[in-house]
Amino acid sequence: MFAEPSLTHRREGGHDVPLLLWRFPEPLLAVSSAVLGGGIGPREWLINASVAMSYARPDPDTHLAELAAGLGLTGPGIGLLTGVDVADVVTATDDGVKVYTTVGLGAPILAADPDAVGFGHRPGTINIVIGVPQRLSEAALINAVATATEAKAQALAELGLTATGTATDAVCVLCPVGGPVAAYGGPRSRWGAPLARAVHRTVLDGGATNLATRQSWSDRAAAR
Repeated sequence: MFAEPSLTHRREGGHDVPLLLWRFPEPLLAVSSAVLGGGIGPREWLINASVAMSYARPDPDTHLAELAAGLGLTGPGIGLLTGVDVADVVTATDDGVKVYTTVGLGAPILAADPDAVGFGHRPGTINIVIGVPQRLSEAALINAVATATEAKAQALAELGLTATGTATDAVCVLCPVGGPVAAYGGPRSRWGAPLARAVHRTVLDGGATNLATRQSWSDRAAAR
């Protein structure tokens, strides 16, 4: 149902820049906050691409579409960007739910900070990709996004951060298009509970690594 991602690279700015690519054997139903392919609907592929910390393109959706075309991807898909090295993706499986998370904590924020305005921040992104093995209703898909976000916030608190995430985080939840429909995605539901545990584990582990190294993909590229 949910193919494992492959790590590939594209030539950009004189560097081989890493990119995670999922090609789904058959279309999956997705809910996503991604800049490319966000919303609810069937999706055939997903990419999570590293970019430089100086990234300033005003059209990230167009950039991601160009990357997809360069990989020969067609049909509807999802595109994510992050300042961290996607080779550091952290994975977890819990009771059939698969989670893949890249964690960048260069710019943690509190969502309800009254003084936060605009996007003048250092890039740092938590991208969470989730595969659930049963068809979820649209309401359950949305509920699953909330569950993942709650689990992420719990992990950040346990890491000692006064933060709920970063300003550019994205969540993608994917499930089969057909089959019996699960109505719920909350943290005590059949699929929401393992989803929450797996998201919590990946954000906790990935966050600990990121905080220890403080390295973006740009930092690694500059050191080579």
